[in-house]
Amino acid sequence: MAARYKRILLKLSGEVLAGDAKFGIDGECIKALAAEVAEVAALGVQLGLVIGGGNFFRGVAAAARQMDRVSADSMGMLATVINCIAMQDALEKQGVPTRVMTAIHMNQVAEPYIRRRAIRHLDKGRVVLFGGGTSNPFFSTDSAGSLRALEIGAEVLAKATGVDGVYDKDPRKHADAAKYDRVSYDEVLARNLAVMDASAVAMCRDNQLPIVVFNLTTRGNIMRMSMGETVGTIIGNAL
Repeated sequence: MAARYKRILLKLSGEVLAGDAKFGIDGECIKALAAEVAEVAALGVQLGLVIGGGNFFRGVAAAARQMDRVSADSMGMLATVINCIAMQDALEKQGVPTRVMTAIHMNQVAEPYIRRRAIRHLDKGRVVLFGGGTSNPFFSTDSAGSLRALEIGAEVLAKATGVDGVYDKDPRKHADAAKYDRVSYDEVLARNLAVMDASAVAMCRDNQLPIVVFNLTTRGNIMRMSMGETVGTIIGNAL
């Protein structure tokens, strides 16, 4: 059994680590997620992960509560490092060698992000967890995911969410929402489909990096995506 992609950047929201609690890290949830990642890594797929910090702190929401945006985003970036360390622990308990690399230097707990070193880790079969966002405020972890995917030469940016793809409108609010199997970058941007930040989508468009949006809550979808099966929605060039 051979995977379709040799190198994947997997973008996870922090909320998925919280499970039903909606806050913090659920031990069984992160264990199950690590087991799925381990299965894909066992095929020889090189995996980089970017994890959001929404299970601890959301910068935009805090800014709306009158907190300074730069301070709020800094707190959010630190939350992503907590999640990376937790995922590293869960993966290593599955026997998967990992490295945590951060855009914000904190040498006692993680390596500083250096592109060539990250690629070397991937080539050696290690899963690399990218924490600290881009180290800059006003940029989301979607943008960090697009940036790291391009820097490491990933073949696809896989965004794992709580819905099964991209819809023409919010399926949680509209019963008649229609799901796309494939949609162009330009349509996502023009229609403001909000599956990812516009800057992240534009970065992928400008560098021809395909995006797969799929439902993480369905067991086995990470494997199906890596095998090239039709799961979720592909964002790419127009047909």
